[in-house]
Amino acid sequence: MANNISKLNIGWYSFACCEDNTIMFAELLNDYFFDFKAHFNFIDAPVLSSNRDQVTPLDIVFVEGAANCDEHAETMKKLRQRSKKVIAIGSCACTGMPSAQRNTFDPQQQEEINFLIERFNFGEKVLKVADVIPIDGQVTGCPMDLTAFMNAVNAVLAEFGHQPITLKQ
Repeated sequence: MANNISKLNIGWYSFACCEDNTIMFAELLNDYFFDFKAHFNFIDAPVLSSNRDQVTPLDIVFVEGAANCDEHAETMKKLRQRSKKVIAIGSCACTGMPSAQRNTFDPQQQEEINFLIERFNFGEKVLKVADVIPIDGQVTGCPMDLTAFMNAVNAVLAEFGHQPITLKQ
């Protein structure tokens, strides 16, 4: 990375899902921590630190999971306004499934879970990220494919004028 290029501010957020991509990301840091640190400022990543900056503009936001309620959708909209790039991470973020399985329930199944929908103030439908906000990229899989994730990271690094991270064998 050239010295005159600033580090990118990033955030990592997880919504309705099993958070396997967040676990994969944390594991990926075992191999790529110093590479990521050279390019990125982890500004707001609740899974990595309780010290969160929810005001600073972000260059890249990684969003795992689907919007299960209005609060999730509103948070995603705020993240979109705050960031230059949004990358949907994992199956739930990219397709809604399997988090959106209840969207396919027949009326009887829906009736059986309505008490949970009401108790937890869930929305009528579970929405993939692109149903809520425009996205700039996505990495599918449950869990995500690590090579595809690193390729997506390198693509956004290139967009911001950074050198790619060399993939380890």
